[in-house]
Amino acid sequence: MDNIRLFLVIALSLTAMMLWEAWQRDYNVTNTEQQALGNNPANFSESPPITESVDPARPSLPSPTSLAFEPSADSLKTVSVSTDIYDIKINLLGGGISQASLKNYPVTVKAPEDHFALLDQSESRFFIHQGGIKGSSESPDHRSNFSASRAEFRLADGSDDLIVDLDWTSTSNLHVTKRYIFKRSSYLINIEYIVKNASDEQWNGRIYEQLQRTKPLSKRSLVYTFTGAALSTPEKRYEKFDFDDLEDAPLNTEVVTGWVGILEHYFVSALIPPQENLSHFYSLIIDKDRYAVGYWGPSQAVAIGDTANFKSSIYIGPKLQEVLHDVTPGLELTVDFGVLWFIAKPLFVTLQFIKDLTGNWGWAIILLTMLLKLGFYPLSAAGYRSMANMRKVQPKMLAIKERHGGDRTRMNQAMMELYKEEKINPLGGCLPIIVQIPVFISLYWVLLESVELRQAPFALWLQDLSSKDPMYVLPLIMGVSMWFQQKLNPAPIDPVQQKVMQILPFAFTIFFMFFPSGLVLYWVVNNVLSIAQQWSITRSIENATKK
Repeated sequence: MDNIRLFLVIALSLTAMMLWEAWQRDYNVTNTEQQALGNNPANFSESPPITESVDPARPSLPSPTSLAFEPSADSLKTVSVSTDIYDIKINLLGGGISQASLKNYPVTVKAPEDHFALLDQSESRFFIHQGGIKGSSESPDHRSNFSASRAEFRLADGSDDLIVDLDWTSTSNLHVTKRYIFKRSSYLINIEYIVKNASDEQWNGRIYEQLQRTKPLSKRSLVYTFTGAALSTPEKRYEKFDFDDLEDAPLNTEVVTGWVGILEHYFVSALIPPQENLSHFYSLIIDKDRYAVGYWGPSQAVAIGDTANFKSSIYIGPKLQEVLHDVTPGLELTVDFGVLWFIAKPLFVTLQFIKDLTGNWGWAIILLTMLLKLGFYPLSAAGYRSMANMRKVQPKMLAIKERHGGDRTRMNQAMMELYKEEKINPLGGCLPIIVQIPVFISLYWVLLESVELRQAPFALWLQDLSSKDPMYVLPLIMGVSMWFQQKLNPAPIDPVQQKVMQILPFAFTIFFMFFPSGLVLYWVVNNVLSIAQQWSITRSIENATKK
């Protein structure tokens, strides 16, 4: 069966790609990793030793118990921030973001009021933002106590900006205001440290920002998604690091125009320093299952009585392709379509265009599948004609098997003579499949990776195209369509192959019960169109033979 063979080849190709990625993670040392291994931290010590100051795991520093799962009494003092897209909590102990809930992205369709917390500090999910200043004298870091003018901040109606100030003052009269700037409908948060030196000596320091999270629990799934760190440099705009990679080769590099972050399926959190600054990117292992990635900026001097500003940004939100492209170079690559991205991106643009016309991602998948089927119609038709001709001569093939069943060499020779006599190419159906494989694999990654399809409704019981069909209707329809396609193809001569082909529709039905319904919808539509095309071609050839 043409479509079953297509699926088998695609499934094998996807498996090979995932094995290759796993091999690369386990055995290949990337350029960035080689640089990290070869760098001496002393090369970055022209100002205060930030590595020792930032790293909470070093014995010479305070105990990291304040970063544990169970918050202390002080760390329960938070400032609540509400915008049109965020519900955020800023911990006054350290001044970092301890929770960031995305209002436009519920955890489940059934509970739209339960917003997904990309950053959170709980037993089930520990993922927080930290930052501060390290200087030549006492400075506020991610363990310092800040104060705020009030406990709640809300973006006012008609306002495009919300400013949240946290204040800290040292015993030597160094005043620091940590300012968060939120913009309406923007997942990019600007951070600014305003340092006023009212002490009696010059102050030198630099800012640092980091993301800390636990390694995700291992979950067996038929659908592969990546969770780990990512780094962008001018030399390599997007590079992924599994958490295990960071144990073998920690990040340790200086770049201009880059970012570092942690990503997961559909979402990304990225630290973005000022692009004109020379920033040092690093990673830390806090304990056996807790990791941090971050950066520190260049050192800056603040004379007595002067004021200086240190700026940074953090993106906390979904992998929206049209948004990420405008935030910073390379961030749009976190929407990872794999090695066939050059095919996947046009497919996504087309899919989104159709969705804008129809207002429904389900109809967009159906119409895109029809367009692809139309584009491959000539190739598919050639394959179906080959299958129809094979079906036409199947009685002769069975006769040859009965005559030469005991002599495989004679049987193969007789088969080749029959193909030559009937002008049949037994491999005629393979080329169309090979040509279509890159397109179908690309579409697979588009449907899997695009956050735009997350919890996208279609119709009736299908209210989330990114999750499995809750009633298993689509997988059952797909299984029936595969079984019907078998009836249009010549039955294999080999009895073992016959049994395998009979089992495949049932096996794939169970397999697809756990796939996102958007992917299953694509396969159902593709099967139905294939059946219609193959039935039409087979019937025309059989009618021509009867005449």
